[in-house]
Amino acid sequence: MDTRPSWDTYFMDIANQVARRTTCRRRAVGAVLVKEKRILSTGYNGVPQGIEHCLDRGCLREQMDIPSGQQHELCRGLHAEQNAVIQAAKHGICIDGATVYCTTQPCIICAKMLINAGISEIVFEHSYPDRLTEEMLAESGVATRRYDAG
Repeated sequence: MDTRPSWDTYFMDIANQVARRTTCRRRAVGAVLVKEKRILSTGYNGVPQGIEHCLDRGCLREQMDIPSGQQHELCRGLHAEQNAVIQAAKHGICIDGATVYCTTQPCIICAKMLINAGISEIVFEHSYPDRLTEEMLAESGVATRRYDAG
């Protein structure tokens, strides 16, 4: 019996492990950039390096009573997708044509960034419905699909 996970399962399992490193009090998200079945970069949501973690300082969004999905710019942290792209850039890794595996569907800010970074496909596990995100990804030609653990 073949017990090896599919490539989707393999990379989504890794994204879920990466999410465990989060320093966000509200949501744990992980992202893995992959090309030709090779991991290029990973990222989780949290504050920039050298900044006090929200786990220690408290959540600005909670303090300001900002609902989920609104005013993304009012947060001390970066999203997992942003951190994965930044890490690739910092280390000189080309991600054009890559696939990103995300534990949560990207927000509009991350979707626009992924489009311009040349990401060809987004595979996500949990929905984070945003009509503008879905419209822009469809118009851009970036393939999106929900991961099915089946």
